[in-house]
Amino acid sequence: MTRKDSFAARSRRGWLARVGGAITMLLFLILGATGPGYAAGEQPEESTYVAPLANPVLEARAKALQKELRCLVCQGQSIDESNAPLAADLRRLIRQQIEAGQSEQQIKDFLVARYSAFVLMKPPVRQDTFFLWFGPMLLVLAGAGVIGVIVARSRQRLAVDETPENLSTEAP
Repeated sequence: MTRKDSFAARSRRGWLARVGGAITMLLFLILGATGPGYAAGEQPEESTYVAPLANPVLEARAKALQKELRCLVCQGQSIDESNAPLAADLRRLIRQQIEAGQSEQQIKDFLVARYSAFVLMKPPVRQDTFFLWFGPMLLVLAGAGVIGVIVARSRQRLAVDETPENLSTEAP
């Protein structure tokens, strides 16, 4: 077997191994998604349903408060929108505290003490939330600064390359 033939054989074996590995992974994903629990029509153990309060005024307060609090699992949604089990637990907790006579501010203070200001959809501007408010703007400004420096240096290099001294020394 020549050197060229052995390289081709090794390349084919490598390709077959990669394809075989991809097929195996695909089968595991398919079998995992159609496992016995879902095939039998079972629902997840934890339900995210939260029964509404009997008093419509209290339910409206709970809904309004849920829209002001962030889901700690999803992070981009309020607990009112989220289907995460933690969000459902927080919705139940809010309803229990509203029924117990707590105000919205007392409930927020309790949740902030437990989960930090990150639980608020609109956290207050404080020292510990400074980067949360101004971090994106600082990152954009830093990126613009880096791009500005790169552009200035490339212009400077082009200006040096096009000077009459450099142009006259080049051979025709």
